[in-house]
Amino acid sequence: MTKEKKETKKTKEIKETKKTKETKKTEGKKYICRLKEEFNKKILPDLMKEFKYSSPMAIPHLEKIVINMGINEAKENIQALDKAKDDLASIVGQLPQTRRAKISISNFKLREGMPIGVKVTLRGDRMYDFFDKFVSISIPRIRDFQGIKVTGFDGNGNLNMGLKEHHIFPEIDIEKSPKPQGMNITFVTTAKNNEIAKALLNHLGMPFEKPKKIKKID
Repeated sequence: MTKEKKETKKTKEIKETKKTKETKKTEGKKYICRLKEEFNKKILPDLMKEFKYSSPMAIPHLEKIVINMGINEAKENIQALDKAKDDLASIVGQLPQTRRAKISISNFKLREGMPIGVKVTLRGDRMYDFFDKFVSISIPRIRDFQGIKVTGFDGNGNLNMGLKEHHIFPEIDIEKSPKPQGMNITFVTTAKNNEIAKALLNHLGMPFEKPKKIKKID
């Protein structure tokens, strides 16, 4: 065996040992959700002081996020439903469910059991990751954005909002998915009323609409 071959063999062995050490280091590390960690360390104590909770267990939290996409074209073109499902899966990192019509409506040419949309429910780390991405990356891409309207609260601590275009999400390629698709997002919290739910979502980073200043007439 020549000197050159011996040197190349040694370098390969050194590279392989480095790779095995690096993989062992990464295997030991557990994924930490940024927003979830911030909630436990910073937001939770702030809410305790603001609403004077005696126990951390009483503090409201984000329970789940439900996203619905209605596909009108699915009645005539099933490929539109498959495309919407793929787009939503790429946005949230979870496979959506197909929603079907519960009743038949002749005026809308709708039959019972016909696919009409897709739905996904996010919990845990996926929920926090989506929320973090939504408020920090997607919302700033909305045209003429003035803030999330507080009228979207349902009185039970849940916030409903609608989006006209799913192109605000960076995962969507406009060339592959040129037609804008609307969606409805519901942020479900354990808060008992709208005031506490708004404070919770505000601490998490939700940009709510600022109240308009009333000009005084002299």
